[in-house]
Amino acid sequence: MPELMPIIQLGNPLLRQKATWVENTQDEHIQKLIDDLSVTVAKANGVGIAAPQVAASYRLFIVASRPNLRYPHAPVMEPTAMINPRIIAHSSEVVKGWEGCLSVPGIRGLVPRFTAIEIAYTDRNGKLQKQELTDFVARIFQHEYDHLDGVVFIDRVENSGEMITEDEYQKHLINH
Repeated sequence: MPELMPIIQLGNPLLRQKATWVENTQDEHIQKLIDDLSVTVAKANGVGIAAPQVAASYRLFIVASRPNLRYPHAPVMEPTAMINPRIIAHSSEVVKGWEGCLSVPGIRGLVPRFTAIEIAYTDRNGKLQKQELTDFVARIFQHEYDHLDGVVFIDRVENSGEMITEDEYQKHLINH
């Protein structure tokens, strides 16, 4: 039975560690972790979550874009587990967009990200997948990918004037 997992917060040293490679995608522990992450991201109104955010140091995350309270304009996609993901290529175009993080509650920041990326990952069935992601889903992937290397979005914000509270972000959303 999938379980809701506690999400660790900024300041927990596990959030700053480099995650370890998943050797066996079919391992029972990894499969349960995928199910638990899927439940956790849905309940938290997230669009993605990385294993390190629940104190599990594995190169694994879920991309689960869908409209919700935190991201009302997010595109809908099937939640996808990405194991040992890699960015193979990226666009030269970089765009700043607002990001938040389940491990950094209450804060949003304008983060520069590539608008298109070509990625490879192993799916939960052990099959290698390659695809191109663009715009918001590419942003989610890059945000979660950073977590695997101990990087959080506030590290990528270029100046403190490009950070706001979640409340101000929500007001901005409603007024635009």
